[in-house]
Amino acid sequence: MSISKSNDFAAAGLRKGRSNQKLRTRRVLLETAAAMIAKGQRPTVTEVADAAEVSRRTAYRYFPTQVKLMTEASLEGLRPSMESALDAAPSGTTTGAIEARVDALVEQMQRLALANEPLLRTMIHETVLHSPSDTQPPRGTRRIEWIESAIGPLRARLGPAGYARLVSALALTTGIEALLVLRDIRGLSAAQAVQVSHWMARALLKQSLADRQAGQRRARQKRRDAEDS
Repeated sequence: MSISKSNDFAAAGLRKGRSNQKLRTRRVLLETAAAMIAKGQRPTVTEVADAAEVSRRTAYRYFPTQVKLMTEASLEGLRPSMESALDAAPSGTTTGAIEARVDALVEQMQRLALANEPLLRTMIHETVLHSPSDTQPPRGTRRIEWIESAIGPLRARLGPAGYARLVSALALTTGIEALLVLRDIRGLSAAQAVQVSHWMARALLKQSLADRQAGQRRARQKRRDAEDS
């Protein structure tokens, strides 16, 4: 391996390590805040930082306001119910099993979003007031974690690019943002909004698998053409 490539791999590893550390720090702050809220407290960002043994400056980079911290900490409490729903969904790598897991993902995520709509709208408000940064995640990663938990077995089948595209697309069809469009702009009822979210997620999954199969067919045809020439 050339020195240049070795340096590229080292740099990529360093970036990933820093990203993971940021996520861990963010999680520690949220867990600490959630524990304090459970005790009946309404902690400030400074109080949470001190309790978590994280520098106050770092804590304010993640959570510029007390409202944003309190909202995110409250929403973090949704994690167990979401993970339980995915654990109860069919396991396995078959298309049928993954379809069932995507259905479970959408159903539970949208029901939780509807049940916690005021909190989620507050989170949207607090997030858009602060421009996203290349160095700090403006929002949590719960949604991406849940999506990847549902469709993880597709990573090898779709390839890195196809898998990443499907994760991104499913992120657009779930959560409060999808509900804002479907309810505020389209005027759908809660039940109708959930139904459309299901339809979109299934369509995306079906198209992703079809795209992969078409790509494999083209690759086989290309090999045959090369052998015949």
